[in-house]
Amino acid sequence: MDYTKITTFGALKNSGYKPKTIKEELRQNLITKIRKGETVFTGVHGYEDTVIPELERAILSKHNINFLGLRGQAKTRLARLMVNLLDEYVPVVAGSEINDDPYNPISRYALELLKEKGDDTAIIWLHRSERFAEKLATPDVTVADLIGDVDPIKAANLRLSYADDRVIHFGMIPRANRSIFVINELPDLQARIQVALFNILQEGDIQIRGFKLRLPLDIQFVFTANPEDYTNRGSIVTPLKDRIGSQILTHYPESVEIAKAITAQESNLEVAQKEQIYVPELARELIEQISFEARNSEYVDEKSGVSARMSITAFQNLLSTAELRMLKNGSKKTSVRLSDFVGIVPAITGKVELVYEGEQEGAATVALQLIENAVKSLFPILFPKIEKLERDNERYPYDDIIRWFSESEGIELSDELTDADYKRQLDQVTAIQTLIEQYQPQTKSEDRYFLSEFILWGLALNNKLSKYRLGNGLQFQDNFQGYLRNNL
Repeated sequence: MDYTKITTFGALKNSGYKPKTIKEELRQNLITKIRKGETVFTGVHGYEDTVIPELERAILSKHNINFLGLRGQAKTRLARLMVNLLDEYVPVVAGSEINDDPYNPISRYALELLKEKGDDTAIIWLHRSERFAEKLATPDVTVADLIGDVDPIKAANLRLSYADDRVIHFGMIPRANRSIFVINELPDLQARIQVALFNILQEGDIQIRGFKLRLPLDIQFVFTANPEDYTNRGSIVTPLKDRIGSQILTHYPESVEIAKAITAQESNLEVAQKEQIYVPELARELIEQISFEARNSEYVDEKSGVSARMSITAFQNLLSTAELRMLKNGSKKTSVRLSDFVGIVPAITGKVELVYEGEQEGAATVALQLIENAVKSLFPILFPKIEKLERDNERYPYDDIIRWFSESEGIELSDELTDADYKRQLDQVTAIQTLIEQYQPQTKSEDRYFLSEFILWGLALNNKLSKYRLGNGLQFQDNFQGYLRNNL
C-alpha cells in the first residue's frame, strides 16, 4: 500500500500503518535484504569478511556504533550507506521541528496540535534521504550546537519568559530525531561536550539549561574515531564509550586487487581521459603498491596512516600527466608510461605524514623513493630476481640488456616524447623484447612498452644500470658511464 498519499493522522490509523523505532527499521530491513541475498553495503571493498559482518551484527543488536580506524578507511561511507536500510518514508507531524512521530509525539508543538485537532492533524512523509545528519567534531563545537539553548529572539517575538520551554532553540541532535546522526572524529569533541551525550545514549532524553524537559529521542548514533586522536588531540571519555554498543575496527585494503577496485570506483575520471589514455594493468598495480610501501616506510608516520585517497589522487595525477603530454604533442591518444609516475609526486606529498627522518629527507625525495620501492617490490614477481653477487662464468637473464648499454651511450626518455619517438627509443634495446617473450609472453602488445621501461627501472634500482633524472626526462646508461658522469 502507498501510505504517502495519506495526509491526516486519522487516515493513517485507519490504514493499518505500524510505527517502528529507527533501530527496528534498520534491523527489520537488514533481515529482509539478507534473506533475499541482496548486497547491503554496495561499493565497499575488502570488508566482506571483517567489518561488514560486525556492522550487521551491531544493527541486529540495535546498537549505537563507533567506527575506529585510520583515515581513508570508509568509516563515513559505511555510516551513509546505512540510510539504505531505513524505510523509504515515515510519517511526521506537519510543522514539527524535530520530526515528531504522530503515534509518539514528544515536542510541545506536536502534543498540543494532536490534542487540538486529533485525527485531523496533518502529516507529511519524510524520505529516508532526509533522515541523515552529520557533524564533524571540532574543539569549537558547543552544547548549544548539538543539544540546544534558549533563544532570546524567539522569547521576545512570542513574548514569553525564559522559564517557558517554547523559547528553546533545538540543536542538531533533536532536529535529527528519527534519523541516523553521525559525529565524525569523536575524540576531538571536548570532554564536557561528550558528557552532554550521556543521557541521550542511555536514557534517550536531553537536558537544556534548567528546563524540566524530557524528549525521548529516537536516533541511531554512529561515531567515527581515529586511533591517532587518542594520543595527539583527545580521547573518548570512558562513560561515553561504555554507552556505545559496538566498536568496530576498520582497516586498509589487504591486497593490491582490492585497492585497485577501490581506486577504479572512486577516481571519477573524465570521459575523455578514459577514451584517450590507455592505462596498462601494471601501472594500476604500481599505484596501489606505492600506498603499501608508504604504510611500511620508515619515513612515514604509521600512526597517521596512509589514506586510500592517496591512491585515488595519484591515479588521477598519473592520467593527467599523460594527458598533458598528449595535448602538447597534438596527439589524440596516448598510453601511460612509467616515467609519468614523476607526475604523481604532489599527490603523495600531500597525503603522507612524515616522521622526523622523513622531514630531513624531504617530502619529494620520500615520494620518489616510494615509487622506486614499489617498482623493486613488483619486479621479482614478474622477472627473475637479480642477485647481488653473480659468478663470472655463468649467464644471467639480463646480460644482453646490460651489454647493449655498455656498448652504447644509453637512451634518453624525455617527458614530452611523442609516442612514436618513445617507442623508437625503447626499440633500440631489442634484448628487452626477448626478455619479455621469455618471462611474460602473455603481455598484451599495448602493455609491452610500459613493461620495457619497467625492466630498465628494475635494473637501475638493482644497480645493474644507472638512471638519472634530467631536467625534462630520464636517462639510462651503463654503470661505468654513470660513474664517469658523477666523477668528471
